[in-house]
Amino acid sequence: MRVTRARHVLAPDVLVLLCGVVAAMHVGKLPTALPVLREAFGLSLVASGFLLSLVQAAAMTLALAVGLAVDRLGLRTALLVGLALLALASAAGGAAAEATTVFFWRATEGLGFLFITLAAPALIRRLVPPQRLNVSMGLWGTYMPSGTALALLAGPWVMAAVGWPGWWWLLAAVAAVVGLWAARILPAETPSPGPGAASGSGSWFAPVRDTLSAPGPWLLAVTFGAYSSQWLTVIGFLPTLYGEAGVAPATAGALTAGVALANVVGNVASGRLLQRGASPVTLLITGFVTMALGAFVTFGLENSLVFATRYAAVLLFSAVGGLIPGTLFATAVRVAPNERSVPSVVGWLIQWSALGQFVGPPLAAWWTSHHGGWSTTWVTTTAAAGLGAMLSLGVSGALRKS
Repeated sequence: MRVTRARHVLAPDVLVLLCGVVAAMHVGKLPTALPVLREAFGLSLVASGFLLSLVQAAAMTLALAVGLAVDRLGLRTALLVGLALLALASAAGGAAAEATTVFFWRATEGLGFLFITLAAPALIRRLVPPQRLNVSMGLWGTYMPSGTALALLAGPWVMAAVGWPGWWWLLAAVAAVVGLWAARILPAETPSPGPGAASGSGSWFAPVRDTLSAPGPWLLAVTFGAYSSQWLTVIGFLPTLYGEAGVAPATAGALTAGVALANVVGNVASGRLLQRGASPVTLLITGFVTMALGAFVTFGLENSLVFATRYAAVLLFSAVGGLIPGTLFATAVRVAPNERSVPSVVGWLIQWSALGQFVGPPLAAWWTSHHGGWSTTWVTTTAAAGLGAMLSLGVSGALRKS
């Protein structure tokens, strides 16, 4: 893949990161809009939890299949398809008059998100030299907290001016503009037919077969699910929690954006630390233990500590927890059986990450509704943190076998 016109525009790998940020903004646009949508459509807390996680439905069910499509379409084309789907679904969702229609287009946004997040890591791998890969993958891990933070900051102000449909339409326009930019700047490539594709379907499924037959991708994927279930639960419900405490929507959005943005620190640090020889196991366990403690202080001690202390705890939850996705993305490209299987390996990680995000918020909402309110929410997140810490112990073995 040859990079052209890079001297005149944003570096191609940074533009790929920007595409991920735009995708994450579509995920992050919902938390601050959730109180408005609950009132507009009469949604229960559990139903709003499903709406929050529905964007992950496509990834939870189709990640490996879309990974194959990414391999056939080519990474650049797949990225552009994802941005187009986001633009279409967000525009249509903003025009929805019924809750079921909002749910449908939210799921479609998830498909666009999936195309982008599957294509981007492999595309970055092609665009950067090997000596920069750990740092670049650590930066890629910031796409989710960065986009979420931007959406959380801007959402309340935009909705105050043009309502939640206007917020949906604005993000549709952003996805369309970035898609046109990416189409102009990113170097063209030839879609991969795969070796021996004409001879049978075996080679078509070879990347998936290679991925699922290796233990490393399984280990990293389930670990990612344990992480993502906690992060989206906490980030997704913080605006609602703050709103119930009497905090103004704009302030609640800004506070939650700060928590999301803190996650960038850990993602960037993971790449730097890995580059300097830090153990992936150490980084992962540090992240999970800190997330468990942060969630307990934030929710479990809500009646015992002042707000500033609990907010500091949730900032640590997100910042140190950010070591996990950066480490997992960097490790994933190393445990992939071969270069062609990288999208499938990343797809498997995304599929389990989506499963965690799909299950986590509704489970936490159900637990919170039936077991004493927000002060018990930490039980579900800490259980996920414990699982992630135990799984992390096997990462070194997976790297030795790669």
